[in-house]
Amino acid sequence: MQLRSYTIAAAAACLCLSTAFAQEDAIAARQKLMKENGQSAGALGAIAKGEKPYDATVVKTALTTISTNIKAFPEQFPAGSDKGKTKALPAIWEKPDDFRALATKLGSEADALLASMPADKAGVAAALGRLGPICSDCHKTYRAPMN
Repeated sequence: MQLRSYTIAAAAACLCLSTAFAQEDAIAARQKLMKENGQSAGALGAIAKGEKPYDATVVKTALTTISTNIKAFPEQFPAGSDKGKTKALPAIWEKPDDFRALATKLGSEADALLASMPADKAGVAAALGRLGPICSDCHKTYRAPMN
């Protein structure tokens, strides 16, 4: 009988741990996606500011990264992943349709920019002018301020 109790307790502990790891995995996955998007925006910003020369490959890679990552991003917020080291605000889980709509809007904008591919520094600056407000709207509503 004691063996059975130990087995049940061990199984319960494993289940709790696997849930905690799943939450941490979701948090890590979404942070990775946003870090890559931030690096992509930074690469575009450096071109737009004239800190780096225009490079079509860099622009295409950055826009592709943003487009790809933002499409996967909303799936990185399963129930329970609001606990842990995250800046995600409760509004993500309270208004999931609005959250997804902003992600879709950013993805569509990145796709449109890829289709028309900015051809120079001014085009990259204009692209950031289209992407930036969408990112900002999402961050204001769904991410806690950075400290």
